[in-house]
Amino acid sequence: MVPDRGEVLELLGTINDIDMNKDIVSLNFVDDLILSDDKISLTVTISNPALHARRKLQDAVTNGLKEKFPNTEIALTIKALPAEAKKTRRRVLPEVKNVIAIASGKGGVGKSTVTANLAGGLIKRGYTVGIIDADIYGPSMPTMFDVVGERPYMVDVDGKSLIQPVKTKYGIDLLSIGFFTEQDNAVVWRGPMASKALTQMITDAHWGDLDYVLIDLPPGTGDIHLSLVQTAPLDAAVIVSTPQEVALADARKGINMFKLDSINVPIAGIVENMSWFTPEELPDNKYFIFGRDGAKNLALGTDVPFLGHLPLIQSIREAGDAGCPAVFQENSLLLSYIDDMVDKLIESVKECKESKKAQHA
Repeated sequence: MVPDRGEVLELLGTINDIDMNKDIVSLNFVDDLILSDDKISLTVTISNPALHARRKLQDAVTNGLKEKFPNTEIALTIKALPAEAKKTRRRVLPEVKNVIAIASGKGGVGKSTVTANLAGGLIKRGYTVGIIDADIYGPSMPTMFDVVGERPYMVDVDGKSLIQPVKTKYGIDLLSIGFFTEQDNAVVWRGPMASKALTQMITDAHWGDLDYVLIDLPPGTGDIHLSLVQTAPLDAAVIVSTPQEVALADARKGINMFKLDSINVPIAGIVENMSWFTPEELPDNKYFIFGRDGAKNLALGTDVPFLGHLPLIQSIREAGDAGCPAVFQENSLLLSYIDDMVDKLIESVKECKESKKAQHA
């Protein structure tokens, strides 16, 4: 009986290249996969040519396939990644210390607002920060940082032309698809074209030495998300949701997507946005319009850190529209919530990286 190709790739997607810290399927390290009656033939590339690394990978692939397909012969060839190819793969955001995806399963939950304010909170703590506005169909970062009319320019870096991100007045480096399209025109692109645009903002831009890059993803779990995972060396993801059940159902899908063996990106935490409504003239009043503690309970139920609540207040909307995120407004009712959230994010990302490093030790 011929083994199922999907099942073979699913299993191989659980095996990581230790040096690259990603699975061999996402890295396109699986070649010449031939399935026949009672036999699986394949070639797997390895980035570390050392004998112990080759043996470890060989055992993982062979034993994994034999356990899944016990009566099947495994013909495995392991080849070393060429030096030039290895150098190229490590050029993706090579000087960025922490790469974090900000995601939501559902649109309209305030993901971009959360991204902008988290970035602002990090900047205020003295970190260097960049934002990739990957919401291809609804880019909002240029408006939120008052740089709608700006345009990136090309710079020469080691003989290669790269896109220089726009520097906002707060010191945040920013790239958005909104810089390359007319503001009032719809972006009518198929998935592959949108994915290519995102890839270029990651690989063909001069991000330089940054402490954090936050990637503001579009809602959903589609092509763009898969392209991101295959392109960017993600250290962690943050899920944004409102407390209402219809949003939480999609947030669960987002969590499960990042937890897939073939993706395997740790969740740094969940942010609950629009937790309650507080009128500006009644700052001590809370009206739980969308329900109460829904995202907090989701975090507890999925064993994911809870980063905090953000209330629904008029000033946060006004701040975004005015190009000055609320985190930069000293009298904002949100400051204490954002500050606490940023502190938790910093610690959680550190823990995510340490845990992942320990897994591959």
